[in-house]
Amino acid sequence: MNWKTGVIACAIFVWCIPGNIATATAVKRVPTDKKVVALTFDDGPSAKFTPIILETLRENHARATFFVIGSRVERLPEVLTEELREHDEIANHSFKHQIMTSLSEQRIYSELSSTQQAIQEATGSEQPLMFRPPRGRINKRILQVAEDHHYKVVMWSIDSGDWANPGVHQIVKTVLSQVKSGDIILFHDQGGSRRQTVTALKQIIPVLRRRGYEFVTVSDLIST
Repeated sequence: MNWKTGVIACAIFVWCIPGNIATATAVKRVPTDKKVVALTFDDGPSAKFTPIILETLRENHARATFFVIGSRVERLPEVLTEELREHDEIANHSFKHQIMTSLSEQRIYSELSSTQQAIQEATGSEQPLMFRPPRGRINKRILQVAEDHHYKVVMWSIDSGDWANPGVHQIVKTVLSQVKSGDIILFHDQGGSRRQTVTALKQIIPVLRRRGYEFVTVSDLIST
């Protein structure tokens, strides 16, 4: 079992915390009668691959949500400007992209607030308070800090597996064989070569269009 699929959802909006009796909320998917899905991209921005992905989205009239790393935002603020220009959404993926389950509440909040500040400085605008923990590793403390500071924790219902570069065919098959209305689909725009991701998207998006799906941001999906 890899580190992405190792996180287990107990219910649509409830994320089970192994070893704890308590549970806390995180969005995995959104029950809806509308044929909508949310494409999400982790670990960027990337100077090389994010613009290519943005072009692919633009060509297919699709919107997406980018969960960005604060330290990378500081180096590549112009990429976030391009994301907003395309009417995509920017969300928080921590500042250093380190596993956060062993961090104190203060350090967890520092990761969140530093990234949110970097996003605001790069874009000149406030973005939704949404957070996805690095590698999907989460515990009660992270959820509580997020809740205390009004962040919505967003996970995923379909892991495309693109992070492992399993081949374009496998990425396409993984997504198209599972997709249903209200899904949040995990991709990556950084963290090694994302050529397979780009090629897979060029196949996945048109097929889902033919099936009647629209591509919305996570915020829009939650509000459906």
